[in-house]
Amino acid sequence: MSGENQSVLVEFLFLAYPSRLELRVLCFFGLSLVYVLIVAGNVLIVVSIQTEARLHMPMYYLLGSLSGIELCYTAAVVPHMLANALRSQPSITLLACAAQMVCFIGLGSADCLLLAAMAYDRYAAICHPLQYPLVMTAAVCVRLVVASGILGFFLSSQLVAFIFSLPFCRARGIQHFFCDVPPVLQLVCASGRIHEWSVLGAATLAIAVPFSLIAASYAFIVAAVRRVRSAAGRRRALSTCTSHLAVVLLQYGCCAFMYLRPGRSYRAGQDQLISLVYTLGTPLLNPVIYTLRNSEMKRALGRVLTRTCRSCNLERPAPHRLGFGDSQRASMCSKGISQLMLK
Repeated sequence: MSGENQSVLVEFLFLAYPSRLELRVLCFFGLSLVYVLIVAGNVLIVVSIQTEARLHMPMYYLLGSLSGIELCYTAAVVPHMLANALRSQPSITLLACAAQMVCFIGLGSADCLLLAAMAYDRYAAICHPLQYPLVMTAAVCVRLVVASGILGFFLSSQLVAFIFSLPFCRARGIQHFFCDVPPVLQLVCASGRIHEWSVLGAATLAIAVPFSLIAASYAFIVAAVRRVRSAAGRRRALSTCTSHLAVVLLQYGCCAFMYLRPGRSYRAGQDQLISLVYTLGTPLLNPVIYTLRNSEMKRALGRVLTRTCRSCNLERPAPHRLGFGDSQRASMCSKGISQLMLK
């Protein structure tokens, strides 16, 4: 970035927030509710998988890692959105915008790559069930999760470093709620071809390539399921894939619409809605989808919630700690003794 641009442009303004105070307050409470539900749902999944011995399997380990990534993914964006919702002039500094974009794109890319790893897990379990315990070991699962994170942040850091090395115009208003790639690129004064191809290349590696691997995995899965003679066996094999496939279509559909297209086709209102879907909607719906379509997860969540409720009941203060007087305690004791004598 040139010295003139650095001295003039020190922060961006977000133009998508409503101007009226009442609407900003309503936006704040709506975002807060959605964020609480996202955190609660994904934390429940992580805790259930961690505490339930029946869920100590590669499929659930990858699911727990996906929920952990989505907790960090929303934490990179939503708290700043909540703060800006109550400000009369929502803004962000250049450095904070770059950091937010690195975290957002890096964790989003890791999310897409991890979904591809989950598709490979389903392929190994259905197409090669005898070799599955040898193929999908705990060490392999850890390597897949770590590789997804490293590759995701490598792609995002390279892309963001390139974007913020370009000259920005004096206009500093971003038609969005946070620092996403397409609206920030609208402020770049350089030739559009260079940065459009850079975004397309990063999106191809983070979205198109993993989706191709997922499609290939499901092609082999469908071929293997068709060879199963019993209808019950086919349903049982496919039941473990439907939740993952629903999440894949939601996540990859929104990301492909946003990043696998020319930057000049950006439409502020339409793209703001789509970006909110994969920023808030996907992390909110993932726990619901995986819970409703998976009986093991439903039972595990029920046991975790039951244990939590029991521990809360055990930790309640005894009646004499609530400020009962001596006469009240005496009457309570006499009632208890009389009931025991009647029995």
